[in-house]
Amino acid sequence: MEKPKIIIENLIKIYGNKPRAALKMFREGAARDTILKTTGNILGVADVSLNINPGELFVVMGLSGSGKSTLVRCINRLLAPTSGHIYMDDEDVAHVSEKRMREIRRTKVAMVFQRFGLFPHKTVVENVAYGLKIRGLSKTKRREKAIKTLETVGLKDWANYLPSSLSGGMQQRVGLARALATDADILLMDEAFSALDPLIRREMQDELLRLQQELHKTILFISHDIQEALKLGDRVAVMKDGYIVQVGKPEELITEPADDYIRDFVADVNPAKVLKTGTVARERVCLILGKDSPRGAIEKMSKQNLRQIIVLDRSGKPAGIVNRQTLLAAVEAGNSDIAEIMETDFPRVRSSATLEEIFPLYGEEMPVAVVNNEGKFMGAIEASDILSCIGRD
Repeated sequence: MEKPKIIIENLIKIYGNKPRAALKMFREGAARDTILKTTGNILGVADVSLNINPGELFVVMGLSGSGKSTLVRCINRLLAPTSGHIYMDDEDVAHVSEKRMREIRRTKVAMVFQRFGLFPHKTVVENVAYGLKIRGLSKTKRREKAIKTLETVGLKDWANYLPSSLSGGMQQRVGLARALATDADILLMDEAFSALDPLIRREMQDELLRLQQELHKTILFISHDIQEALKLGDRVAVMKDGYIVQVGKPEELITEPADDYIRDFVADVNPAKVLKTGTVARERVCLILGKDSPRGAIEKMSKQNLRQIIVLDRSGKPAGIVNRQTLLAAVEAGNSDIAEIMETDFPRVRSSATLEEIFPLYGEEMPVAVVNNEGKFMGAIEASDILSCIGRD
């Protein structure tokens, strides 16, 4: 298993002029409000520990004041942690020199802010190339790289325009392109889409997911929107009052909330938009091509009370589906080859598909076969499985 790209250990950030006294109180078990009343200091991040894996889109979400933006600013050392460790590729950036941290920002970490942060007097391509200029690349090379990156985010034709000519969503794409142009392994995105209109925001979320499939960056995304967090995150950490309340895959927050706080957060979330078919799929008796006969298939179906049964090839991939009536007719006709009677046009989906995405597949009243990334059978989902899942209290 790959080592985590970022390891955060016991990170604490205290705002105020008496951090030592406040830190001592915190370690002795004092509550956040007590520390504030006694010392005037604010506990921003409270003993947070997290691992973020290479290529993972990890979302930290919480309400205003939860500590999520403080956390990401500590990771980039825009804020100095009061205590704890932040390892990037085994280097503790919480304790490196400022000179070394500037080098890390130039080469390893890029940040995308909420308010775009574009230079209004520079063209789009100049904005995107700015980080490369700081790194010392020649004008020709940095323009070439910037144009290529703008093409990736669909803005090549706007290269020579000023940011004021672009819509909000387009300006945020420029901000994203500027971060991508540096080829940094790690992207830190602090409320990157929250200033956008809802429609443009959804488009940017889809664009980020598309880019991530192509580029496989390690992304830490900060958000206050539970819908956004569950849509984007491979895993999601929910913060409250500086603490981590729960870390898990989006479907785990829906099906296994850690407490009433998480339960309230996800109460209005449509589970069909979050739950993946791989989570819901049930193991199911199947037939194997070249091994099972129609007569044996009928026996298997009778034991499991199945109306239809999925047929797999020898490599474990779904090859067809056959119903009881067809099998009975085959036995009566003396036909022993299931390949000749099975239906090959049947619904199958990847385990990463959401339940909402597969709703249209139930028009034929067939079970939906769920496969992994290699196309091998993982299980099946009936319409009743979805209803019981999304109707769960």
